[in-house]
Amino acid sequence: MALTKEQKKLIINNFQIHENDTGSVEVQIAVLTERIKYLTEHLKRHHKDKHTRLGLIKLVSRRKKLLKYLMRENPEKYFKIIRKLGIRR
Repeated sequence: MALTKEQKKLIINNFQIHENDTGSVEVQIAVLTERIKYLTEHLKRHHKDKHTRLGLIKLVSRRKKLLKYLMRENPEKYFKIIRKLGIRR
């Protein structure tokens, strides 16, 4: 199981902008990052799992697009979330 409801709720609470925020760019990037971390660990154990590798590549590209959008719209938030999540640029 990738992310439990409790883990996802914790991530959302850490990155939400207002009380009912579940879909802002920051929240989406944070959730994607956790899923990417989980799949990366999975692929270290199961290196022949090609289907998971394809899914991981799709998630990374989706996160990359969201980060690109955030950089264009609000560079301050971009650098803040990069630092908080520990993502390379």
